[in-house]
Amino acid sequence: MKTINELKSIYTKYNFLIQQLITRDFKVKYKRSFLGVLWSLLYPLMMMTVLAIVFSNVFRFSTPGVNYLVYLMTGLTLYNYFSEATNLAMSSVVANFSLINKVYIPKYVFPLSKCLFVGINFLFTLVPLYLVILFTGTGINFWHVLLPIVFICLFLFTIGIGFILSTIAVFMRDMFYIYGILISILTYMTPIMYDINMISKEFQMILKLNPLYHYISFARTIILYGECPSISQFLICIATSILTFIIGIIVFKKNQDKFIYYI
Repeated sequence: MKTINELKSIYTKYNFLIQQLITRDFKVKYKRSFLGVLWSLLYPLMMMTVLAIVFSNVFRFSTPGVNYLVYLMTGLTLYNYFSEATNLAMSSVVANFSLINKVYIPKYVFPLSKCLFVGINFLFTLVPLYLVILFTGTGINFWHVLLPIVFICLFLFTIGIGFILSTIAVFMRDMFYIYGILISILTYMTPIMYDINMISKEFQMILKLNPLYHYISFARTIILYGECPSISQFLICIATSILTFIIGIIVFKKNQDKFIYYI
């Protein structure tokens, strides 16, 4: 609790710095781009449409009773946030070593700002997702009001993983290459493009150990099936996100004073 209160204090005190870091990331990402932030809307829509055509027609993937494009976009929207945010958070401390060496700045702000930056892009990607939901006739139901819960859970989980990765990356730069392999494996170990019921029960049990499966399943229960997620879905999503968030903070705090000797 003390660590979480400390994090709140840091965010309040260094709110302006976090805003500047996020603004800088936006400027760098969309520098000399004619469409600018519109790519946050167009890119996921075009990419997911291509993937839906490939996997539904070439590999013959299907999801009985629901629209495959919406199924795919729901999974990719959440997964892409986690993938991009953790990749950026992992390198955030190392990339800002010159700033850390010059002035005192709580090192929490760097992974946190990356997760917030990608989080803003994530909100943009919800626009094409909802356009497809409406265009395909899937429709919007009452239970959509619960989606912010899973978004917050995913955000906390991502920050926790980001803190852990950024800590490891300071001491072991090989982590940048290792994580590239791990995230590729995780892409296929998360039922994004395929229905989990296509595989054996034994392998399903392994896939369900992945918290991302539960966040995506929570969102799909609402968006695709128009149902309220079960109590177990609520508990798993909330418990895994809070636990990972706390572990991430503890790992980061325990090692942050040593960063200066390695970066």
